[in-house]
Amino acid sequence: MITIIIIAITSLVSILCFTRKIDVNKLLFHAYSVWHRKEWYRMLSYGLVHGGWGHLFFNMLTLFFFGRVVEQYFSLAFGDTLGIILYVVLYVSAIAVSSAGDLIKYRNDWNYSAVGASGAVSAVLFASILFEPKMGIYIYLIPIPVPGYIFAPLYLLYCWYMSKRNMDNIGHTAHFWGAVYGLLFPLACRPELFRHFLSQLGL
Repeated sequence: MITIIIIAITSLVSILCFTRKIDVNKLLFHAYSVWHRKEWYRMLSYGLVHGGWGHLFFNMLTLFFFGRVVEQYFSLAFGDTLGIILYVVLYVSAIAVSSAGDLIKYRNDWNYSAVGASGAVSAVLFASILFEPKMGIYIYLIPIPVPGYIFAPLYLLYCWYMSKRNMDNIGHTAHFWGAVYGLLFPLACRPELFRHFLSQLGL
């Protein structure tokens, strides 16, 4: 249910920006403004806006499938009320954590900006892998599902490699740190979950 609410709010704000009823420039992640003008709200607000319909659709579709898995496991691990709270904290904090590195890197670059919930969605995706490491994940153009425990290192390696090349406008660094955070956050809340992870792998 919380996942649906997050999707609804994010979609609404993004669509209002697409139709210019809200000025996206006031919400996007602009490292210079965050650092020098102390507009810290941008560390969260940029997760509500997207670069286009495809960007929004892909992020929200991924969140729809994997967010519900994490919601269920958080309820089982922490109880219904605390589980919901921690799930919201994971998602919201991941938006800021995933962009922290870019804030430092681009704090003096007026031209750098970013939008999208990809860092938070990566965190949710990797949290789901922590709970179900053998869960099948479909990758674009690959017709068979890839187990989560194989997908995870490949994804991190890809994000690291692409961030070093810096050849497109995709926030690979945010994806990387969001994914790492998605693994670490549940473990920080309950270290015993690592035993669950190992047991799911048959170790």
